[in-house]
Amino acid sequence: MRCKVLVYVGLLALVKHVSPREIQAGPDEYATLPCNVTLPVPVNESLITVSWISNGSAIASFGNEATQIKEGFFWRPSDFISGNFSLYVLRATLALQGVYECTVSYNSTILPSINVTLSIIAPPNLSIPQQWVVLETESQFICNADGFYPPPVSFSWTRGGQVIHPPHPVEGEQAPDGFYTAVGNLTLYPSREDQNVTFGCRVSHNGNNQELDFQLNITYLPSVRLSALPSHSSNIPLTLYCDLESFYPEEVSVSWIQNGTSLPEPPSTEQNPDGTYSTRHYYTLSPEQREQGGRVECLVNQPGVMVPVSGSADMEKLDPQDESPVLTKSAKASVALMCISIVLVFLLCFGFSWRRRDEKQKSLTVSGIILPPHVIIGKKGRVTVSIEGRRVDRVQTAWFLNDTPISDTSFTGTSKANFNCLYNPLTTIHLPYGLTLTSTASEKGPLLPSRGEMAYYKLHTMGPLHSTGSGSQQLISAMTFMPQISIHKSAVFKCQVSYIGKDKIVVERVSEKFTILSPPEVSEIQLAETPNDSDVISMTVRATHFHPDVITFRWFCQGGELSPVASQASSSPRPNSEGFFSAYSQCKLPQSELEKGGTKVWVSVHHIALKQPVTRKTRGFMRRPCVSEIFSSASSPDQTSTLGCEITNFYPPNVTVTWLKLREGEQDDREEEVVDGGDLWGPLQTQPRIYRATAFLKRRATSQGKKERRGGILCRVEHCSLQEPIERQWKHVDIVAPSIAPSLSVCWSSEGVGVFSLLVKGGHPKVKLLWAAGGHTLSSLVSNETEEIGDDGQRELKSVCALERSTSLPSRTNKQQERQKNKHALKTKAAVTDPDAEGIEYIDEQVDGENNNIDMEEDMNAEVEEDSDKEAVDDSGALHINRVNLSKGPRESERACMRVCVEITHAALKLPVYRSWAEPNEEMSSSA
Repeated sequence: MRCKVLVYVGLLALVKHVSPREIQAGPDEYATLPCNVTLPVPVNESLITVSWISNGSAIASFGNEATQIKEGFFWRPSDFISGNFSLYVLRATLALQGVYECTVSYNSTILPSINVTLSIIAPPNLSIPQQWVVLETESQFICNADGFYPPPVSFSWTRGGQVIHPPHPVEGEQAPDGFYTAVGNLTLYPSREDQNVTFGCRVSHNGNNQELDFQLNITYLPSVRLSALPSHSSNIPLTLYCDLESFYPEEVSVSWIQNGTSLPEPPSTEQNPDGTYSTRHYYTLSPEQREQGGRVECLVNQPGVMVPVSGSADMEKLDPQDESPVLTKSAKASVALMCISIVLVFLLCFGFSWRRRDEKQKSLTVSGIILPPHVIIGKKGRVTVSIEGRRVDRVQTAWFLNDTPISDTSFTGTSKANFNCLYNPLTTIHLPYGLTLTSTASEKGPLLPSRGEMAYYKLHTMGPLHSTGSGSQQLISAMTFMPQISIHKSAVFKCQVSYIGKDKIVVERVSEKFTILSPPEVSEIQLAETPNDSDVISMTVRATHFHPDVITFRWFCQGGELSPVASQASSSPRPNSEGFFSAYSQCKLPQSELEKGGTKVWVSVHHIALKQPVTRKTRGFMRRPCVSEIFSSASSPDQTSTLGCEITNFYPPNVTVTWLKLREGEQDDREEEVVDGGDLWGPLQTQPRIYRATAFLKRRATSQGKKERRGGILCRVEHCSLQEPIERQWKHVDIVAPSIAPSLSVCWSSEGVGVFSLLVKGGHPKVKLLWAAGGHTLSSLVSNETEEIGDDGQRELKSVCALERSTSLPSRTNKQQERQKNKHALKTKAAVTDPDAEGIEYIDEQVDGENNNIDMEEDMNAEVEEDSDKEAVDDSGALHINRVNLSKGPRESERACMRVCVEITHAALKLPVYRSWAEPNEEMSSSA
């Protein structure tokens, strides 16, 4: 049989090389720097040395009887035995960026280092300042991108979803905090088609796109014409008026200037069919101003217009000064007669129209809108308008929020008619004899979009009520609403009063802006030990769901007021998506002060929505419990198993334990509470203000399949010192003892290699085996395990271990000749399944020192066979050969006897089970 080349497999060949990688994290986020290597089995933790270095500075180190780690980082030394040396960053910052090098050595052998690059990725925050632009005039728009890293960002602009300005990159400027800000610009000549069109600023950063939409506020410039009312005398006031045509928006201010000096004024506007507005402004000049003459201008100012539009005219053209003609006596008499006739006709017409004009105009008095001083979230608000007059039964009212009609959403019926009423503005019509009728208003557009976020509005009236004496009537129109911050913040209510069947609005009242309040929800004071100083207790209280954002926390103890060490209330907290604010405050005291007595510390929370401050008191000293992993007692298939969990070092003694069963599935298991079997022993006081307890769960072990055992049992511990419950999970709940063969199977090859095998059936969880061999002392061996399903359906674990002596080696020449004769060797699988087969292919544990002196001729003859045998040597299924060094006895001629032993450990076994084989004593055999 030809000699096969033996391959030496060293420890360094087991190292798993990891290529450098980049880890990206957001600001203040948790980050993991991976470092994983494969170590030989079994692992001796005392031989491990680990170090992390970044930018020439040591971050963490382990080994050589010294362990240290820099603040802001942590790792788990318990994971080192499995080859996980990862470093964890608690809060990623710009200062922590860079290359981190992980170096691991085992048994003074340095393994290849692993480099990990930590990078910070921060997306930008977009904002666009709102501004007015002038129709068909060059306008500039600015898009701000703040707080991003790293640079650059790319800006592009869209109109109606279509790109109108291609992307262009901007590096930006670095702020003092290390992040960057950039500005994108857009030049636009707005047209009428741009009204109500959505524009967008699209910013791309590090492959991710963000877009902020906005609409244009376009100003239409008016045409201005200045005129004067005819006047026949220069001694009376002169009235001027200024016509403004085709302007937008409605808000416009007109100022009057004479010879460069500003004059005072009051106006009204009308809406044109095309959506623009028209108005005429009058101004009456006093006789002194009229005599000054000169040039008069009408200046018009609009939002977004830098240079106001003006109309001007000379006083000579507006007010020509003609000399009064000299009248004769007959002419004067005719003029007097004519004036008397006009006065008589006027009095006659006035007599017939007095009653009608008095009823429609002069008899109607409308109060201002009455608002509550504060509107509280969760409570209804009410606004009221009082209308007085002789015929208020002919009056109708319509309510608006800003300029949007309000719909009555108080209907609860399911009919189609009532459903439609929810989305149509309503008008309350008052009929004679105290009857009322509700009909759809003529205004277009509902108050809210139909997305399910319906605000609550109820329109109701009271009257007409007859007042005493004058015969006039009073009508009260009111609206009840449920306030919402997103809808009613900075809003005003508007009430329009008109007559039935008339489109003209007689009176319009607009309310002042009202304040929306939401009282804070204040938590109990949470006490916890400070991580860096166990003698200091931190007390934290949180306030949520409040509005506005101004809130005050005041801490007190017996003897005076305390100063908080951390508080979000000092700076304005940011609102959430619903517009509400949240804040917290924290105070610290020595643990000895809190342990002296009960409720000695309290905090008062002050807010404008609270009539009285909210007070929270400490519930006494609290200590966070420590919860152990779940342990299990040994059991057989017919016995009841017990799961336990230790709860220690907690105070006060009130603790709640819940056992939950996890359903089938490896991720996101759903929980089912275990009803029977749970029990709690204790709490037992071990020291002053320190308790411990033990939670038990008794259950009967089952022989269900592996699929049902995928879930597990969860122990959940709740305590007043915990914001979140502590949970411990037990995966292997059903413990079944294995069936172990009574003895080892042994097979010796013609080369003097012994193959030992052991068969283990069933059992859950999987058993652990440790092979060892030697003479007077034993050394651990490397074995090979295969797992199959037997004919009876049970799992069968076959463990095989091969070894040879090192004290009785054959000579080099004889050994080579012997191996050349054995051409056909068995693979590992054959050795496992059929231990009685002849010959075994194996990999030698170490290169024989004698092989180093082989003659050159033998080496050249072996090269031919090396290529043919390389595949067999490199086969991963080849069985590992263990060398066993046997020490001789006290006498030189005494031969040591070899012993082989395997240790079987399992959770169902109280003590390990051993199977052994001993080499027979030749002297005893021969004497026999």
